[in-house]
Amino acid sequence: MRCPVSPIGIAFVVGLSTISLAAWSAEAPPVAPVRPVTDSYFGVSVVDNYRYMENLKDPEVQAWMKAQARYTRGVIDRIPGRLALASKIQSLIGKDLFRGNFVRRGERLFYFLQEPGADLPKLAYRDGLQGEEHVLVDPAKLGKDTAHHVALDWYSPSWDGRYVAYGLSEGGSEQSVLHIVDLTTGATLSESIDRTSDCIVSWGKDNQSFFYLRYPKPGPDTPPSKTLYNAVTFLHVIGRNADGDGDVAVFGRGVSPNVEVPEGQGSYVLLAPDSDYAIAVANHNMDNNPNTFYVAPLNEIRGAQTPWHKIAEPDDGVTEVQMHGDRLYFLSDKGASRFQILSTPLAHPDIDHALAVFPEGPHVINSFAAASDSLYVGVRAGASFELHRVAYDGGEHEQIHLPITGSIYGLKGDSSRQGVMFDLEGWVDAPREFAYDPNKKVVSDTGLIPPARTESRDLEAHEEFATSYDGTQIPVSIISQKGAKRDGSHPTLVFGYGSYGISMDPSFNPQWQAWIAQGGIIVVSHMRGGGEYGDSWHRAGQKQWKINTILDFIASAQHMIDEHYTQSKFLVANSASAGGIVMGGAITLNPGLFRVVLDDVGMSDSLRFETEPNGPPNVPEFGSTATEEGFHGLYAMSSYAHIQDGTPYPAVMYTTGANDPRVSSWHMMKMAARTQAATNSGRPVLLRIDFDAGHGIGSGLSQYASQLADEWAFALWQIGEPGFQPKH
Repeated sequence: MRCPVSPIGIAFVVGLSTISLAAWSAEAPPVAPVRPVTDSYFGVSVVDNYRYMENLKDPEVQAWMKAQARYTRGVIDRIPGRLALASKIQSLIGKDLFRGNFVRRGERLFYFLQEPGADLPKLAYRDGLQGEEHVLVDPAKLGKDTAHHVALDWYSPSWDGRYVAYGLSEGGSEQSVLHIVDLTTGATLSESIDRTSDCIVSWGKDNQSFFYLRYPKPGPDTPPSKTLYNAVTFLHVIGRNADGDGDVAVFGRGVSPNVEVPEGQGSYVLLAPDSDYAIAVANHNMDNNPNTFYVAPLNEIRGAQTPWHKIAEPDDGVTEVQMHGDRLYFLSDKGASRFQILSTPLAHPDIDHALAVFPEGPHVINSFAAASDSLYVGVRAGASFELHRVAYDGGEHEQIHLPITGSIYGLKGDSSRQGVMFDLEGWVDAPREFAYDPNKKVVSDTGLIPPARTESRDLEAHEEFATSYDGTQIPVSIISQKGAKRDGSHPTLVFGYGSYGISMDPSFNPQWQAWIAQGGIIVVSHMRGGGEYGDSWHRAGQKQWKINTILDFIASAQHMIDEHYTQSKFLVANSASAGGIVMGGAITLNPGLFRVVLDDVGMSDSLRFETEPNGPPNVPEFGSTATEEGFHGLYAMSSYAHIQDGTPYPAVMYTTGANDPRVSSWHMMKMAARTQAATNSGRPVLLRIDFDAGHGIGSGLSQYASQLADEWAFALWQIGEPGFQPKH
């Protein structure tokens, strides 16, 4: 998904805060020149003082970035508890062996492997659950001769498990280059195909060819907003056209005059080993929101002459599809805000008269997978999940008992095998990889993910509800030490996201223990704009309704004060990417509520986001300045446009990666410059830049631990924690 995506002694605190601010006031960050540019939108004039920063290659801008980074580093390095905190975080997130992103090909299992202490995951496989583990790709060995580290972005094995296509990128850029490894020899083949970010690879039944997504080659006059737009699907045959040039385009905008494909970020083709059909997807933002779908017989795919037949448009509400034999199974929110699973024949698809296999119920259908025996369905039921098994004709249906309460991730079915594999975890329960055997009717731990050494029985999680401005009840998840007192003393870190229908489902985050060890509490706000209650909950936080998301977050934080967990002087806000809209809103709408705001790779200048590479695909989520309604929605959510001079803003740390392909780094740069110039609170406003990172995807464990330590040490300094106060 190209989401603009991460992601956490009271009597003398006031005196300590005064001392730290006195020491702080002697210095100031590098000042950015003010060069106003005024835009007029439907009669409204908007002034942008730092438009020139959008030219990231400008030597003056580069010099300011480096000066800000040096300044921030100098400030953070003076916080005495920072090194110990970094060590603690590193030990927590690097202590356990991680296996995940499993793909099953018969008995062969592929997955990401990250060993304790390793900085980046590797690609590995084994034959059978108890088979010997083999490492196929180790990116740590590939970046030694480059200026930036190399990350493994994605992978896709052939149906017979012999070949694996995978993507590598440098410096967190997500600019993937496709490679292929042959398991029979262990050799990497000659293929090296660039412009394959977010690639969806679908292997043919011959296991020698595959369809893949590739972005257009930019020319000297290509605007940034078009470099990650309208990707096309090509057919590649192993051993031919090693660089991809010369591969035949089969689907995408402009490929065929006979097939109208809407504009959007990506197009790709989906196959199933037991089906003679192909599904083509025109995906506006590489996500699971409603998209446009087509079908064609597999044996009739002939480049631009392929007879693609459109079967669904975004208004039809189809979000996810699975093929099984001659039928299509799909998840839809049309007329079903909490989704339903329907089925139609691939030879003559008719989604308007499809068979309801799993009708809408009281809870939200989150995902489903096809196995040889049944469909398996993950259902979000409040703060936990249910797993259901349903017959392909919608007849037989049973709920499967789960061993722990938590979230189901990564349902994995196989058309040649019965049963399903899945990841199950909770706020205080580390992930396990389970398998369900329909013959024995047993869920068993596969042992693929060993017990976590970082699990703590001293922690607890529970759910409460905050009341938003309009009376809407907003779920909040609270994670703390068992028996935490409601005495207003706890440093409280409030997370939220609230975009794209993405839910903040229970997940195990061992690094949170470093915050809780300071007497802290973690809060997750489930605001409108997410998917916790289905499509209507998502739409209530979109476009002109994005203000709901911001106000829900503010209400969640206020709830923690009203319930006597904390006070404003101990309150910290944190989010990332599209969550930057929420962070900016927290700063501008209620500057006095939070003592600290941590805004990571955040979107702040929403009026200008359409001009950046990842901007156009996000118009369906946020709106466009091309329409008056769209402008007013974007203007309301643009925190950059609403920073006011002479306002006592909280302490803020903005973070960004210089290679960010999702939310351009100028968002955080412009926001930092504007806040630094406007605030009169005397509290620091810092800009942290990682020049070997992007949006956080592909960053190493040490990079993540370092950033988290910087942010939390900064926050603990500002809320007055004794061990984090710089000396005079």
